[in-house]
Amino acid sequence: MIILDKALLSDELYTEQFVCDLDACKGGCCVEGDAGAPLTEEETFILEEISGKVAPYMTPEGITTVGQEGYWVKDFEGDLTTPLVDGRQCAYVFFDADGIAKCAIERAWEEGLIDFQKPVSCHLFPIRIQAYPDYDALNYFRWPLCDCARVKGKKEKVRVFRFLKDALVRKYGAQWYEELEAYLSEAGP
Repeated sequence: MIILDKALLSDELYTEQFVCDLDACKGGCCVEGDAGAPLTEEETFILEEISGKVAPYMTPEGITTVGQEGYWVKDFEGDLTTPLVDGRQCAYVFFDADGIAKCAIERAWEEGLIDFQKPVSCHLFPIRIQAYPDYDALNYFRWPLCDCARVKGKKEKVRVFRFLKDALVRKYGAQWYEELEAYLSEAGP
């Protein structure tokens, strides 16, 4: 385990290899699961603010779900999450021409319509963060759906934390990430 500032990182973040393979999984992480994407309280307000600019990229079912349930919901554990269409796919999903599930929020961001890329929990996947009062615990979420990403990661020799560099910089800052790289370079994994 690495302790860096107020973050505890599980060993798997630098020992495991991972690169998303959307051609193989079809964006299944946005469709499968028992709850929507975890949200921060701040993100719930952001979703409400950007909804009009994101809606054109959403599916009709997603728009209906958000209209009925709201921009965010509390899941069965009381955590803030994105709503799900029929208990399955995230309400903010759209499907591209190849049938790959993608994020309507991120699409609006790519188009320059909003300055919010997507929920940080989505950006960090397969890292899951458990926030505690004094620190964050960062763990690698091993999901059979992502077996293809582990195969691709091993082929390309990309460790989880490096695959998620942009997301980690977004969450903790560039200096934090540079310190992580420096520590791991010295440690030699």
